[in-house]
Amino acid sequence: MASVDESMKELLTIDGAAAVAVVDSDSGMVLGKEGNAFDLDLAAAGNTEVVKAKLNTMKSLGLADSINDILITLSSQYHIITPLPGKATVFMYLVLDKAKSNLALARIKTQDCAAALKI
Repeated sequence: MASVDESMKELLTIDGAAAVAVVDSDSGMVLGKEGNAFDLDLAAAGNTEVVKAKLNTMKSLGLADSINDILITLSSQYHIITPLPGKATVFMYLVLDKAKSNLALARIKTQDCAAALKI
């Protein structure tokens, strides 16, 4: 079991990691944040809408499945949104420099940290 701070520090050790946050999508509140890539509170609020939209779409389609992660690829960054297993309303949000990171390893480490995080 890991705390929010421990999980965020672990994710920031990933090559190319620029910022990380843990977000409650029910409220849009940031439970923890590290890094200075940009306004993480604003990013958390916006990504809360992304998660809610996907969950609503899955419900409308009758998909009884869960989100492993959501990947947003920008020209210079990867943004990984990973809901906590068993607690889909809380997610980890990781921002990576595309030129410096290994996406596959970052996704694995983010999923591992999400599984270990206890809130």
